[in-house]
Amino acid sequence: MLTFGLTLVRHGETQYNKDKLLQGQGIDTSLSEMGLRQADAAGQYLQDLRFTNAFVSNLQRAIQTAEIILKNNLHSADTEMVLDPLLRERGFGVAEGRPKEDLKNMANAAGKACRDYTPPGGETLEQVKTRFRTFLKSMFQRMLTDHCPSTCSSSGPELPESALPTIAGLANDGVENLRTHVLVVSHGAFIRVAVRHLVDGLHCILPEGLRMSQVYSACPNTGMCRFVITLRMEDSVPRPVSLHCIFINRKDHLASLKDSSLSN
Repeated sequence: MLTFGLTLVRHGETQYNKDKLLQGQGIDTSLSEMGLRQADAAGQYLQDLRFTNAFVSNLQRAIQTAEIILKNNLHSADTEMVLDPLLRERGFGVAEGRPKEDLKNMANAAGKACRDYTPPGGETLEQVKTRFRTFLKSMFQRMLTDHCPSTCSSSGPELPESALPTIAGLANDGVENLRTHVLVVSHGAFIRVAVRHLVDGLHCILPEGLRMSQVYSACPNTGMCRFVITLRMEDSVPRPVSLHCIFINRKDHLASLKDSSLSN
């Protein structure tokens, strides 16, 4: 059995984000000045946590964000940053580089909701979910290889109700007593699909008071989601036997940026 924390972070703002243009996979932009500040704020917020593993989309905006977070971190200077194309943003086909309003108009013309519409050449939501599921399997195997030696028990009790992660509004919520903690940096549309799969597909236990509208809401730039996962080997395959959500789309670290902008 192996229990670890998973902190999922969206990249910082780019100029395309600011201008409400779709980037997808084909447009590989860097962080804007605000995006750099957001990433730095995220890094400072997480600086006292130790990341044993880091998996990052291989698009520039995600790489920059992860580099800044790890640079700020007091305990993760030697953590390897694994670039994984499975974590790339949803592909939006012909809509990439165009205003988001164009995608809405294309969806309306097709008689579909914007979230469910796939532009020509783009990825369906099911294809994105398949990518995330493939990433999860790879990550689970890597976590057991790195942190669970051959003597690690393949059985044992799941996390008892009395030991459920506590949520106090702190940066270390849920991972305070965990030795293993994964940082994943990805993209808005991808994270939305990922969270939905963890909640609906893997039946993640949600914290009391969390509304489903929050679960399915869009993740802001450098917004954070956290889960605690327990794995067990079954027939030589790592499987999640316990999955708890700690928070969804947290953005506490961005408050200081708003305050500073008001004072300038």
